[in-house]
Amino acid sequence: MCSTPTPPPGTSARAWDGSWKDRRTPRFLRVAPDSPTRLLRAAQTARCASCGNRIEWYYRPGKRTIPLHPQELPAAAIPPNMRWHVNSGIAHPAGDGSPWCRVRHHTLCPATPADHPSSTLIDHLRRNLALNTRRLTGTGAFTPPPTHPENQPSPTPAPAARPVVQFLYVRYLAPSPLEQIPCVAQTRTRHRCPHPVLDPDALPGTWTLIPIHPDSSSLDQLPFTSSAMAVYDLTCVPYAEQLRWRAQRCSAHAAAPAAADIALTAWEPFNPRIHHRHIQRHLPDPPHSRPGRVRR
Repeated sequence: MCSTPTPPPGTSARAWDGSWKDRRTPRFLRVAPDSPTRLLRAAQTARCASCGNRIEWYYRPGKRTIPLHPQELPAAAIPPNMRWHVNSGIAHPAGDGSPWCRVRHHTLCPATPADHPSSTLIDHLRRNLALNTRRLTGTGAFTPPPTHPENQPSPTPAPAARPVVQFLYVRYLAPSPLEQIPCVAQTRTRHRCPHPVLDPDALPGTWTLIPIHPDSSSLDQLPFTSSAMAVYDLTCVPYAEQLRWRAQRCSAHAAAPAAADIALTAWEPFNPRIHHRHIQRHLPDPPHSRPGRVRR
């Protein structure tokens, strides 16, 4: 499929001077040196899994990312507790004093019940998004998620193999198995790097059994039945290698700090109370079938 439309019969795609007609000059995205994040904003657009409408992902101070409506709205028509503003790629839950603001997509999503004060602009946007969802569904561009009957609970999927990784003396829950953790850097062709973070030529970590330290402040919860879990320990490798794992970059892009990120890092701070399903009580297979040394 061509990226530009085919010219009508009898016409030429070039002008009299030989230049292409309707050819837009490509924009080269760069990350500002003073930016608090190296994430490219142009790569963070997506579609809502519930309604199919466009959303934009933004960082939040100290919390996970948040989907915002891609358009700015007049602040006078939005309640103060629903206003968001974006500064240097970071979303803040308040107005910045300007006549424009942003709104969470959850507030406008037609697939979720309206749990906000009535507003003429918000109701109008919800109707427009609902019409767009119906249009996408009718053309086959969007498939709504299946709904489960109320009397039949939805099946709980089996937890994926997500190991616990320790670097910089902090434990994180990996987004996927070690061999499948992808690099988040952008290549020169403006695509995501296909190489994994795990490098067979780099110093490997060590699989070891580490005691589980329960939260001492949660005295009303029962203690763990087992006091040890399998952890892929990277504290024995150099400090630069641990920084590479935290940045979720392959060895090639770790040596090129000017390369921007095209996706968010997927590390989750490990909490034994929340991620108890992913705790492995035994060490993995021997090193001949899995990367990394095994320390018993």
